[in-house]
Amino acid sequence: MSATQSSYVEEEGVYRFHMEHPVPAYLVALVAGDLQPADIGPRSRVWAEPCLLPTATSKLSGAVEQWLSAAERLYGPYLWGRYDIVFLPPSFPIVAMENPCLTFIISSILESDEFLVIDVIHEVAHSWFGNAVTNATWEEMWLSEGLATYAQRRITTETYGAAFTCLETAFRLDALHRQMKLLGEDSPVSKLQVKLEPGVNPSHLMNLFTYEKGYCFVYYLSQLCGDPQRFDDFLRAYVEKYKFTSVVAQDLLDSFLAFFPELKEQSVDCRAGLEFERWLNATGPPLAEPDLSQGSSLTRPVEALFQLWTAEPLDQAAASARAIDISKWRTFQTALFLDRLLDGSPLPQEVVMSLSQCYSSLLDSMNAEIRIRWLQIVVRNDYYPDLHRVRRFLESQMSRMYTLPLYEDLCTGALKSFALEVFYQTQGRLHPNLRRTIQQILSQGLGPGAEPSAEQGAAGADSEAAGRRHASPAARGRGPRQRHLSQGRQRVRLALPPLPPDTTIVPSAPGLP
Repeated sequence: MSATQSSYVEEEGVYRFHMEHPVPAYLVALVAGDLQPADIGPRSRVWAEPCLLPTATSKLSGAVEQWLSAAERLYGPYLWGRYDIVFLPPSFPIVAMENPCLTFIISSILESDEFLVIDVIHEVAHSWFGNAVTNATWEEMWLSEGLATYAQRRITTETYGAAFTCLETAFRLDALHRQMKLLGEDSPVSKLQVKLEPGVNPSHLMNLFTYEKGYCFVYYLSQLCGDPQRFDDFLRAYVEKYKFTSVVAQDLLDSFLAFFPELKEQSVDCRAGLEFERWLNATGPPLAEPDLSQGSSLTRPVEALFQLWTAEPLDQAAASARAIDISKWRTFQTALFLDRLLDGSPLPQEVVMSLSQCYSSLLDSMNAEIRIRWLQIVVRNDYYPDLHRVRRFLESQMSRMYTLPLYEDLCTGALKSFALEVFYQTQGRLHPNLRRTIQQILSQGLGPGAEPSAEQGAAGADSEAAGRRHASPAARGRGPRQRHLSQGRQRVRLALPPLPPDTTIVPSAPGLP
């Protein structure tokens, strides 16, 4: 439970938990199941099903204490006693949740390397920003997510260096601009302060703007004071002042100007084009973004390889020669490369075929973050030879972040009958909310060239997974689709078995995610 276990009476089967600090209701959570613990540090353990425990332990042993210690150096003492992690089944619909004392993580990302690292560090950062100091309303979720994202990147910089942090930031901001292109710069969900209309599910406000535009504003504030360490000192004082209370944006900004009186005298809150009020209430992309040049050694190879694969005509010999190098890349480099290919789809069939052949071992790995991106390339380019990989993935992954992007693409293209068949076979293992969302996608019958509405794109969020994670490409800003299949010059068709006659697709109830 999101508290400290105080007692267990075995003969009664009764567990008792205690939480000494006040917490908001959304952070009260419990989990029950066949879970076994293993210590990974002096104040941390992992809980997982027995079959997953060795992997979970090996991935995180020693690392969590390192991240907690880095966070404490930056922002003050960890206030919650223990920091345990429970790995949940693939059917759990959200990727991560920062419940005090017990972070929830979906087991699907255990093999996702750097994504697992970033997710856990982000939840660690929430121990200060979100759990200790909480946004007073859902309309200002950026106060939690923007500050936690900033703190996460300060922790990764302290632990792994600036180049890695810049790579991860570039990857996320790339996804933000992709979503901005889809929704349009006038979309109200791109504001930091979003008005929550009656009847709207607050989870719909959880999007990339909450995380990344919020992060950019916090980063801008850090640049105003000229020294990230001075800004760390401010955030430490901010947490100390407001811990175990709820705040609004004005509390943060007033505290900032009070901590830096010289900036208040300079009226930095009213600088033309960068007014604090405009940051909060203007639609569109961030008013300023960080300098990521320290990550260029990691991002330049991605751009070079993308240009190589998309050159016309394709220099297949040169492209194939680079295939060995990608196996040595960081996960975020590979994911960024695949996102670039997604943006460039549809691609010539010979390019997709060569990519599949060159990177076959990588694409069949257990890393779900890499596989989801490749499979979206497969679907958007109608590349039938790899369709079996799509089926296998949807049969094993039950999180909305890994399923919705593929179902949206399948229904936008020529493969809706394939989507119906896979859904019929797997719907019993899906979380009810996710099942309703997929039913809605299938029942709408998006035609060729159609895009989900901006509201759908924004509503694709469900929790922590929605914005930060993802960066998952989903239906983000793709161009017109080709409506035929080809291998070389021959068109091919895929014969699918008919659905059982009693198969029904029931639209979800209005207002449900």
